Amino acid sequence: MIRVAAVGDIHMGPDSQGLLRPAFETLPDCADLLLLAGDLTRHGTVEEARVVAREVRGLPVPVVAVLGNHDHHDERPEEVTAVLRDAGVTVLEGEAAVVECAGGRVGIAGTKGFGGGFVGRSAGEFGEPVMKEFVRTTRRSADSLHAALKELDQEDCAARVALTHFSPVADTLAGEPPEIHPFLGSYLLAEAIDTAGADLAVHGHAHLGSEHGMTAGGVRVRNVAQPVIRRAFNVYRLGAD
Repeated sequence: MIRVAAVGDIHMGPDSQGLLRPAFETLPDCADLLLLAGDLTRHGTVEEARVVAREVRGLPVPVVAVLGNHDHHDERPEEVTAVLRDAGVTVLEGEAAVVECAGGRVGIAGTKGFGGGFVGRSAGEFGEPVMKEFVRTTRRSADSLHAALKELDQEDCAARVALTHFSPVADTLAGEPPEIHPFLGSYLLAEAIDTAGADLAVHGHAHLGSEHGMTAGGVRVRNVAQPVIRRAFNVYRLGAD
């Protein structure tokens, strides 16, 4: 059995230093790794990234993250990523990583993702250039997630997890105003997950959404935005009955 701890949308700033560290230090008792599903900062500043870095530096379990839209707001995602990596965090964007756990090797494929909507109510790659680019951004993200998951086919993993910030399914948006669903995720992410294969999909972003969902192909989806799970992290068990 592999125990995956996950949380997103912790939105840390200078006044929240130390808020999560006590809970994170209990991770070895209940989890084999920690996934961070984006929006780790409030405005994507380097100062805020350093707060997150101090919160997770030296933890006794591997930490894997993707960035969220808030982490891009200051238009310095490369610097935010560098600060987190310097603290030992594996930050993914269209990439895969393998973590060695007591229960086996866990492959994580990660990307921020983007919006666009869901089947029957989605944006199309048509019309003005800016509209085409909106959809193409999501498609490129989904394609990179698919490629990263397929890469893990060669890694002899006991489990594979898709880690995104934006949601791959509408299920976990229940509670959010339907009008903003196209800005909270895209069915293209779910298509990538289903065609490449995964045991679990984890995302954040939807603060008013619901925790549980599933792709059309039967992959479990969990919204781990902290306002949804209302704790420092949730733990999901893979390989258990």
